[in-house]
Amino acid sequence: MSSESDGKKLGIGIIGLGMASAPHARSLLDLSDRVEVIAAYSPTPTRRQSFAETYGLPVTDEIETIFADPRINAILILTPPNTHLELVQRAATARKHVLLEKPLDITPERAKALVETARDTGIRLGIVFQNRFRPAALALKDILGEGRLGRIVSTSMRLSNWRPQGYYDEPGRGTLARDGGGVLLTQAIHTIDLMVSLAGLPREVFAQAVTSPLHRMETEDLVAGTLIFGNGAIGTISATTCAYPGFPERIEIIGTLGTAVLEGDTMRAAFLDGTSAHAGHADGGTGTGADPMAFSHHLHRALISDFVEAIEEERSPIVTGEDALNAHRLIEALLQSSATDLPQKVG
Repeated sequence: MSSESDGKKLGIGIIGLGMASAPHARSLLDLSDRVEVIAAYSPTPTRRQSFAETYGLPVTDEIETIFADPRINAILILTPPNTHLELVQRAATARKHVLLEKPLDITPERAKALVETARDTGIRLGIVFQNRFRPAALALKDILGEGRLGRIVSTSMRLSNWRPQGYYDEPGRGTLARDGGGVLLTQAIHTIDLMVSLAGLPREVFAQAVTSPLHRMETEDLVAGTLIFGNGAIGTISATTCAYPGFPERIEIIGTLGTAVLEGDTMRAAFLDGTSAHAGHADGGTGTGADPMAFSHHLHRALISDFVEAIEEERSPIVTGEDALNAHRLIEALLQSSATDLPQKVG
């Protein structure tokens, strides 16, 4: 595989032109000095036409074009979760790197097989957890890395989204067959990944996951649970799409030397020595309300830029398939705990 380290633009293919494609397309246009979109595919003619007219990018009506074109070095896979494993397998066979929309796939077994496929064939696999690139999150990561909070004694997260019933009336939305789950795998996975990247994976959980009276859907829209970490720290997790009109997600980390709160695009920390820290700013939307795409594409641009650099530098992207597996492990433990009404080990 070419690393494209010779100064030529990286050839990009896109598979899937639903609503998730918008921030990716805008980001790729911003990065047009470094990447070239060779072809974008959807099986739906109207989506291909709309995408081409909106972004001025080339489209194809044959998915095989994406895998066969030697100019394409990497593929953005933006399709429903239940298609991911087979598409990554085809990309790996074609020796093309993959940037994959979350989640990995619809079951733990398929998710693990997907990551193993990328690892065994040597392709770069990046996962679209764009919240890792928030300046506020990066600032908190630095604070933790410097030990300014001391020993962590509690880590908690809350996702309070709102989705109207019309969101779940879309065919396949919130089903096990297409999406693999509800609020945990579709919405909260972003915040779960970010929490785990900052504080580590809990070793045990105890949770309840239910479908509330607010939605007619197959899977869960309301989850509450407790977390126990390996160092003895405890915490809570709350995730829902029932919280009208939608509020910024929140991660709170309490340490022996201070407390930090990451809320949406902002971070504030207060330390026992009387000092404090603040980072980030609200940029006008985080997609927590009725419109899940109501946010800026600048985080996607940062993530795609890192993915391109990872290929050029022959290194792993900042967000890897193994990272995503950790989020899947925590979600599976939460759901198993609810199903059995017992605490569950994570992993």
